[in-house]
Amino acid sequence: MKAYVVEREKLIHNIQALRAFAGSATIWAVLKGNGYGIGIVPFSRILHENGIDHFAVTELKEAEALRENWPDAQILMMRSTADPAEINALLDLGVILSVGSYETASAINSAAAERAAFAEVHVAIDTGMGRYGFLPKNDDKLLSVFESMKNLRVGGMFTHFHSAPSSEKATKRQFELFEAAVGQVRAAGFDPGMLHCCNSHAFVKHPEMHLDAVRLGSAFLGRLTCVGKVELEKVGHAECTLEEIRRIPKGQTVGYEAGFKARQPMRIAVISLGWYNGLASSRRNDLYRFRDSLAGVLHHLRDMVTRPKIFVTVNGHKCRILGHVGMVNAVVDVTDVECGLGDKVIAQINPLTMKGLRVQYR
Repeated sequence: MKAYVVEREKLIHNIQALRAFAGSATIWAVLKGNGYGIGIVPFSRILHENGIDHFAVTELKEAEALRENWPDAQILMMRSTADPAEINALLDLGVILSVGSYETASAINSAAAERAAFAEVHVAIDTGMGRYGFLPKNDDKLLSVFESMKNLRVGGMFTHFHSAPSSEKATKRQFELFEAAVGQVRAAGFDPGMLHCCNSHAFVKHPEMHLDAVRLGSAFLGRLTCVGKVELEKVGHAECTLEEIRRIPKGQTVGYEAGFKARQPMRIAVISLGWYNGLASSRRNDLYRFRDSLAGVLHHLRDMVTRPKIFVTVNGHKCRILGHVGMVNAVVDVTDVECGLGDKVIAQINPLTMKGLRVQYR
């Protein structure tokens, strides 16, 4: 047996804490990646039951799942799309579309005009993320969305911070650029609608930037790398059972490449969690600027000195993983722990990295 367990009470605690910290700002619950790995439908159900009915997604299938369950919810497609088939499917669902360029605006406007209808949109501003959005200064095409796209109804404007966990200076600069774009729209006599720029990290670090709304995802799961003024709890963990228990002699090696060698006789156990399931897995570096490569080297040098250990919990006791974590299993030191076959093992796993685990809500 192995599963990823979501603890309802902790999730509800986080929702309530985040709502309190948001004050009057609307919370858009970002549910990309199948609700950050914990299941978009059960996750959205708990959000809805606790007063959150604004959802943001990045895929059509996510919007479909939400609309099927929540007919009256506000759903925002955060990814800008000019695909006619996708636009029409989203309009059928009553989804708010993101406009990130003149071309996207034209495509959505045309689709709405063919229906003799209006498309509600939020306008994206690129303040440095470089994905979607109009440039914040001297972009005449931005105003054309308000002036000449007669079948678009602009209900909001937003941007996305690229360095909220790590750089206050960069975040403040992006905020200033966003405010400049909003000011340009207002100066031309148009209403920019609902303004939102904070992701989870910016939300807890910069309450002065909450504006009309905020977009939260990882905060609900209690998985933030920065510390803010709101107390959150990690809402989930992986569970499995002890599959085999045995004794090994001094000198016995464990795992691929004989990564561990016993210095004394030991009692070990095999668990059915591995890197495929998200145990001790991390995202590979995908950028090789000098500073990124140097940071990676320093990280590994630090690990060589400190030799960090990975632990799971067996019957309430922390137990060290021995050697390399395998694809679907790992070996644990249970020398000093009273345990037997079938006993429960608890491991901390980021649900976004896991595969092959059934999600359970308890």
